Amino acid sequence: MVREDISMIIEQIPAKPQPTKIVRVAPYARVSSDKDAAFHSLEAQREYYERYIAAHPNWTLVGLYSDNGISGTVVERPEFQRLLTDCRDGKIDLVITKSVTRFARNTVILLETVRELKALGVDCYFEKENLHSISPDGELLLTLLAMYAEEEARSASENQKWRIRKLYEQGKPAGGHTYGYYWLDGNFAIQPAEATIVQRIYDEYLKGKGYIRIARDLNEDGIPAPFGGSWWDRAIRGILINEKYTGSQMLQKSYRENFRTKKMVINHGELRKVFVKNSHPAIINKETYEAVQKEIMRRKEIYGHSTSRDGETSEHLFTGMVECGECGSKYVRKKGNKRNPYWICCRYYKFGTTFCHAQKIPENILLEKTKEALGASELDKALIDEKIRRIIVTEHCHLAYEFSDGAELDVYWEYASRKNSWTPEMRQEARERSLKQHRRKEGLNESETRN
Repeated sequence: MVREDISMIIEQIPAKPQPTKIVRVAPYARVSSDKDAAFHSLEAQREYYERYIAAHPNWTLVGLYSDNGISGTVVERPEFQRLLTDCRDGKIDLVITKSVTRFARNTVILLETVRELKALGVDCYFEKENLHSISPDGELLLTLLAMYAEEEARSASENQKWRIRKLYEQGKPAGGHTYGYYWLDGNFAIQPAEATIVQRIYDEYLKGKGYIRIARDLNEDGIPAPFGGSWWDRAIRGILINEKYTGSQMLQKSYRENFRTKKMVINHGELRKVFVKNSHPAIINKETYEAVQKEIMRRKEIYGHSTSRDGETSEHLFTGMVECGECGSKYVRKKGNKRNPYWICCRYYKFGTTFCHAQKIPENILLEKTKEALGASELDKALIDEKIRRIIVTEHCHLAYEFSDGAELDVYWEYASRKNSWTPEMRQEARERSLKQHRRKEGLNESETRN
C-alpha cells in the first residue's frame, strides 16, 4: 500500500459584512421635586439626549420618558410604566438614564425591572456609573448600587420625620393647605372669601342639607373648590370635621406608611398626637363645630355608611366594573327601595345634569344582561372579575361589554312597564316612605318656626 503525501491547504473565507444595526434608544429621566424640575426641564433633557444620541450614527431616538415630582421608591410612575410597556411591545433596544438613583431607589423594583428587560433583550445604560445591565457583572454591581440608593432614601425619610416631629413638639404644623386660610410667616391667617364659604357649609349642614346637596349648590353657584375644579361630598365632609376652623389643631393625624410606598395612613394611635389650643384665628365657633359633630353622628346612626339599610355590605358583583360612557365616572349601587336597587353614574348622582346626563340601570336588568353576555345561569364576583374587564354605559339602553380576552359585545335593553313591574307591596312601601318624608319635613318646618 502506497502512502501519498497530502499537503494541507488552509483557505481564509472572509466574513460577510454585517449591516449596521439601528439601535432604538429611549432615555428615561426622573426629577423628584419642583426644584429639580426648575434646573432640569423636559426641554433641556430632550436637547441633551438628542445631541447625545446623534453622536452615535447607528442610534435613533424613540422618545423621552420623564417623571416629575415622583419618588424613585415607587413603581407606579406614569412615564416609567409607559417605558416598560413600549419595551414589552418591542419598540426599544436600549434604555439610557442618568444614574441608578434616577431609575429606582428600591432594590426590588430595580432588579425586577432590569431582569425583565434583560429577558426581553433590552439593555439599560446608567451614565454616571458607566454600567450596562446586560453586561456579565452588571446585575451584581446594580444590586450593590441599588442597596446604597435605598439606604440613602431611608435615611432622608428618617431625617424628614425627625424634623416634622420636632415641629409638632413645639406646637407648629409642618405646613399644608387648609381651605379658608393661607400660610403667613409660619402661621394660619384667614382668607376672607373662603372663610365665608366655610361658614356657609356649616350653616347649611345644620339646616338639614347633606354633603352632596351642599356640594351641588356650591357648584351651581360657580364657587371654585379647594385647588380648583368641582366640589365633591368628600371635600364638604372634610371641612365639617376639621377642628382647625375652631382655632385649634390636632397635629400628626396621619403619617406616611414607610419610605418606599410613601402612602399616607390615618393615625389611630400608632404615633403620638399633639393638640394645640388657640393656635390661630377661628372661622367657626366651638359651639357650632360641636353641634355639627353631633349632627354627623346622629345621621350616621340613622343612615350608616359601611352597610346598607338592610344590612347588606357595599361590596357587590359589579362594584368598580360599570363605567359611564359620557363622563368616565364609575357607576355606584343605590337602593331606591329594598326590592328595586339600581346603578347610576356617581358624578350624575352627586351633581346632576350640570356635569353628566347618564342613565340609571335597574339592577335586575344588569344581572340579566350580564348572564346573557357570559352565557351563565348564575353569577359570582370571581366569575365577573375573571371574564369581564369593564361594562360601559355608552348611550340610552346600551351596554358595551369589554372582556378580559379582548372581545367586545354590545347589548341593548328596555325598561319594563312601570305599571306591570310594581307589586302591591312595592306600592304600599312607596306610600309609607312618602308619608314619612312628609312628616319629617313638617317637623323641620316646625323646628325652624320655634327658633
